[in-house]
Amino acid sequence: MTLQSATGPEFSQKIRAPDQPLLRVSGLTKRYGARIGCADVCFDLFPGEVLGIVGESGSGKSTLLSCLAGHLAPDAGEVIFATAEGPRDTLQMTEPDRRRLSRTDWAFVHQNPRDGLRMGVSAGGNVGERLMAVGARHYGAIRDKATDWLGRVEIAADRIDDRPSAFSGGMQQRLQIARNLVTAPRLVFMDEPTGGLDVSVQARLLDLLRGLVRDLGLSVIIVTHDLAVVRLLADRLMVMKGGRVVEQGLTDQVLDDPQHAYTQLLVSSVLQV
Repeated sequence: MTLQSATGPEFSQKIRAPDQPLLRVSGLTKRYGARIGCADVCFDLFPGEVLGIVGESGSGKSTLLSCLAGHLAPDAGEVIFATAEGPRDTLQMTEPDRRRLSRTDWAFVHQNPRDGLRMGVSAGGNVGERLMAVGARHYGAIRDKATDWLGRVEIAADRIDDRPSAFSGGMQQRLQIARNLVTAPRLVFMDEPTGGLDVSVQARLLDLLRGLVRDLGLSVIIVTHDLAVVRLLADRLMVMKGGRVVEQGLTDQVLDDPQHAYTQLLVSSVLQV
């Protein structure tokens, strides 16, 4: 699969064989004393694939995402990412290497957009900062790219100098998405990206996300409690309970014909609402 960098010729095309996993996770485990955060989680994620992780509160899905993204140190396991230099265990990377990865090939979309934005910086500045972090220096080019990306996430160009605090919650989330995607990351982590938004705002954001994922060929790991979100976005689905993966497979297959009793309970609870 070939992705054209969204930031211009200074960023090279990134090519991966589609039959090789972009991310390979094995034995990932995190404990909090006697309590299990996640235990022995294993999966492969391929280029252009969207993996949904669902489960009730306390199931371990957010702990797993934090371990994958390097925000939390697991007790055991491997997270092998196909870097430009070859496969590397991100858990063994130095902190500078991990920070570099998070600025270039990885991105993280928080549930609360305020956690992923600099609230005292303009909308254009929020997007431009990510470009500057990967070496962009020409002010006009940075501003043009920021304007382009604001348009992609349906924020008017005349709001480029407004601060995020002047935006609605849905606009803040769209701005956070623009900030994250402007450097064409190959892997995006999303933590309940539609959580806390009104239903109509959720629908608009989901439609936007679906289009961006398709058009940019993104690989995504998305954590949510909302089965409608994964039905719309995810190719594959993992169901977690008590820190363990109890079922996984193609999204429609898991949701339409759940095999594990816990998955059946999750699906039936939605149908009864």
